[in-house]
Amino acid sequence: MITSLGPAQFHLLLVGTLWTLALSTVAFLFGGFGGLAVALCRTCGLRALERFAAAFIEVFRGTPLLLQLFIVYYGIGLLNISVNPWIAVSIAFMLHASAVLGEIWRGSVESIPRGQTEAAKALGIHYWFRMRYIILPQALKISLPATIGFLVQLIKGTSLAAIIGFTELSRTGTLLSNITYRPLLIYAIVGLIYFFVCWPLSRLGQAMERRLSPVRSQ
Repeated sequence: MITSLGPAQFHLLLVGTLWTLALSTVAFLFGGFGGLAVALCRTCGLRALERFAAAFIEVFRGTPLLLQLFIVYYGIGLLNISVNPWIAVSIAFMLHASAVLGEIWRGSVESIPRGQTEAAKALGIHYWFRMRYIILPQALKISLPATIGFLVQLIKGTSLAAIIGFTELSRTGTLLSNITYRPLLIYAIVGLIYFFVCWPLSRLGQAMERRLSPVRSQ
């Protein structure tokens, strides 16, 4: 029985942290591409695409992330496809991030004054060029605080991946707790690691929100 923490145990926590960051990065980057596609579909003016994107958002925002992890992991297994936990959790988190970021960015796009869109249409600017050069740069800037806030939630949400056997920071903490019989110390360290990863991002989001908020009249 191991009752103390040594270099080997801290190395395991470091590896778990790196897997947490890797999962968060993959989910956020690929979910960002998916979210952009969802936001564009929601605002393209084509009713079929708008309804499909709206349904996608409602499904993934209206169901627990834990349930989505189970469905992706066991659903792929039902197709007789062997999949390891890393692939399953990556797919589940990417789909979840696509829905949430799509809704965040959809709201930002629709917050841009309609006069800009109408002026672009009057000049004969095509939808894709209009979005790329006029609307999206403004919308993405407006959405930065909410986007960073979601990234913080995503990092903390990766702890749910332990449920299907993916060994990230939270699961590493559980394994070390079972080995050392010092759960309070282990989980305190795990909590501090999450804090030091998420706190700078939270502060950045708050700073961006203050910077981008309209100037209030005194």
